[in-house]
Amino acid sequence: MCDASNSTLGVVLGQRAGVSKLVHVIAYASRTMDLAQLNYTATEKELLTIKPDAKPRLIRWMLLLQEFNIEIRDKKGAESSVADRLRRIEKEVDPIPIREEFPDEQLLHNTTPTPWFPNICNFVAASQFPLEASRLYKERLQNNAKYYIWDDPYLWRLCNDQVIRRCIPDTEINSAL
Repeated sequence: MCDASNSTLGVVLGQRAGVSKLVHVIAYASRTMDLAQLNYTATEKELLTIKPDAKPRLIRWMLLLQEFNIEIRDKKGAESSVADRLRRIEKEVDPIPIREEFPDEQLLHNTTPTPWFPNICNFVAASQFPLEASRLYKERLQNNAKYYIWDDPYLWRLCNDQVIRRCIPDTEINSAL
């Protein structure tokens, strides 16, 4: 079963054991169309739910589908309610693009005393706690470690604004900026 609107597609792949038997669902799928597909005719949009392909679409689809013993029947929208519902799912907003560069002004400056650096590095890299650490310090170190990434020889921190910044010791601040 499939359904296509002006901008989205919804598909349910099913199998029927006999002529008067119920359809057993195998898979569900839905997606939005790209800019070129928005210009397709209604028939092409319906066929797009069966086999997405580039030009010449219809001939290739027919040749491909001739290899199989299948029957494709069109159903009214009311009869294919699941496929209709899938095509109506809203598309999520585009995710924030990944920034590949790390400008100098975005380096993370940590003003706490130096001892945090080796402890967090050892825990992130090798899951080792300091020998003299209390239970409370170990718990805090373990909770904080989820925000750090060790990529030898640097320690990186995932900040609240979803930017990964390199941690640098106080002695390297001036040379980094």
